[in-house]
Amino acid sequence: MTKPAFDALCIGNAICDVFAHVEEDFLVRENLVKGSMRLIDTAEALRLYERMGQTVLISGGSAGNTAAGIASLGGKPAYLGKVANDVLGASYAHDMKGTGVHFETAPLVDSVPTARSMILITPDGERTMNTYLGACVELSPADVDPAVVGASAVTYMEGYLWDPPAAKEAFLQAARIAHENGRLVAISLSDSFCVDRYRSEFQGLLRDGVVDLMFANEHELKALYQTSDIDTAIRAAAGSCKLTALTRGEDGAMAITREETVHVRANEVSEVADLTGAGDLFASGFLYGLAHDFDLATSASLGCLCASEVIAHVGARPQKNLNSLATDSGFTL
Repeated sequence: MTKPAFDALCIGNAICDVFAHVEEDFLVRENLVKGSMRLIDTAEALRLYERMGQTVLISGGSAGNTAAGIASLGGKPAYLGKVANDVLGASYAHDMKGTGVHFETAPLVDSVPTARSMILITPDGERTMNTYLGACVELSPADVDPAVVGASAVTYMEGYLWDPPAAKEAFLQAARIAHENGRLVAISLSDSFCVDRYRSEFQGLLRDGVVDLMFANEHELKALYQTSDIDTAIRAAAGSCKLTALTRGEDGAMAITREETVHVRANEVSEVADLTGAGDLFASGFLYGLAHDFDLATSASLGCLCASEVIAHVGARPQKNLNSLATDSGFTL
């Protein structure tokens, strides 16, 4: 088997985060509930974007965050996600490529706009989110490049992308190609509501060997096995999945196989600013470790280090160079 060119191919919803600072009366005029998150349609997305004033654009999405984290570690990630041939789509592609991520998915032309999460920040720091899924749910099997899948140590998908039927087919196709090339396939459960929608299907992916590696937090794992007891969920994971990477907040993380369970400590953080992206960046470190033949304990510890960086500031992408941070912390990358 040839050495993989990419540490991981991350497949997910390509969403452009659009930040704007607004006054309280803007929310009142737009009839928005402060601190809420709502899904909006195309017309509302375009209307609100025009009214937001000066904005800051950052490429986002769960799997996109993971890919960016791998790049910050000095790894070689690829990304598969759908944007449109518009201003936000061009910005997203430029941002991803600028971080060192291989991103060559063809954009949609003359169709729905690029997905966006318009985040309105009031003077007190509260965030009001308006999310439009747009082009990202148009990902299809035609977007899967067999050469990139075959050249990736792990093909990793965010559970959020299991909603659109065509995207589901794209992942199954990528998983088949990955296994044909002797590569691993991974999925993140994303959130417990996603698990509740697709519990039987996710369990089927594990049972049928479509997925080799599952990423989850405690809430998601308990939801998957319909138990309120985490130890019961851990035993169930050990019996149904080849490898589970479980994040446990302040209690660190676990790597669970049929043969062993490895525990690692969480990294100390002086002040938690924003938990957004913690699971995404844990996956960055863990996937990098697997791709570079680290043992499970080292891979999980690197994941915890990456997560500790992202929760220390606002935003779901690392602000420090993770390669330097890991090297200073004693990792040999």
